[in-house]
Amino acid sequence: MLATVERSALLAMAASAVLVVLAAVLHVLGVEAIPSFVVCALALAGIAYVIGEATDQLGVYLGPAATGIVQSIVGNLPELFVAIFALRAGLVVVVQTSLIGSILVNALLVLGLAFVMGGARHGVLRFEDQAPRMIATLLLLAVCALVLPTLADELHLPAGAHEQPLAVVCAIVLLLVFAVQTWTVLTHGQRTVSAKAHRRDGAWPLLLAAGVLIACGIAAALVSDWFVDALQPAMQTLGINQAFAGLVIVAIAGNAVENVVGIRLAAEGKADLALSVVLNGALQVAVALIPILILVSFAIGGTPFTLVIPPILAAALFLSVLVVTVVTVDGRADVVDGAALIGLYIIIATIFWWG
Repeated sequence: MLATVERSALLAMAASAVLVVLAAVLHVLGVEAIPSFVVCALALAGIAYVIGEATDQLGVYLGPAATGIVQSIVGNLPELFVAIFALRAGLVVVVQTSLIGSILVNALLVLGLAFVMGGARHGVLRFEDQAPRMIATLLLLAVCALVLPTLADELHLPAGAHEQPLAVVCAIVLLLVFAVQTWTVLTHGQRTVSAKAHRRDGAWPLLLAAGVLIACGIAAALVSDWFVDALQPAMQTLGINQAFAGLVIVAIAGNAVENVVGIRLAAEGKADLALSVVLNGALQVAVALIPILILVSFAIGGTPFTLVIPPILAAALFLSVLVVTVVTVDGRADVVDGAALIGLYIIIATIFWWG
């Protein structure tokens, strides 16, 4: 079965495995935070590359829509486990900033880099506008579910005194809408995409591609946990505040899969698949991961996780989704669009540099 795998992919798998083992050893031995932090980050990058290769191979058998959903599920597993552990420890603020940061990283930084790389090599990128329009609509719904409870709390409305039941209602609504969206994509989404968009010579067997994705998902979850363990002492050593660490560092590390995959696919001219991977990553955080964490937080005890967030986070998220909607709604993007998305991300990150 491995005979069908290219030599470069085998080397990447071997290097990633070595980095994962080294990260485990450093974690068990309790080595200083900075070396452990760096090794875990490199291990995540290696895992992301392998997942990108396996996802691309899986696209031979599945359409871009279904492949994007599968890859995003695997890519978001580290965030789910890390957030659950953080909630049990009462670190609600860290969870809030890292989850909002995950949406911003995917929707602005990664998508922007994908457009820049793809546009620089292929000119104007063209993609089916139906899927991005649907994802943008659901992202706006998720943003409303975050902004409205925040406004109710800030304006001292009667609903502001009931933030926990309000969060549960919003979580259930988002999960139901997400279930409808997933069913629609899987049953109808592939009809609008040509098979040529994800055809590839020398394809892996389906079982191998799926097995590599599962193994990498497990490895990413473990390494992400070790990464977060090393993060707090590393922040103290480097003088980085918690808001910036959660919004930027943890979010980028947790989305390493989408970071590598989406940019590489766009550089190869596979705009439909790149957009599906990147935007589905943001969408699953917004309408699946956040609602699941709300419900889980009540089950595991500790500090409940609600949808009331700092107003500046709500405003940044709302404006970001609006910009992404404007950029993708016409089914074409270029280097300028990518530069605009990256610029907005840098502005938001700079605001949180000072806490």
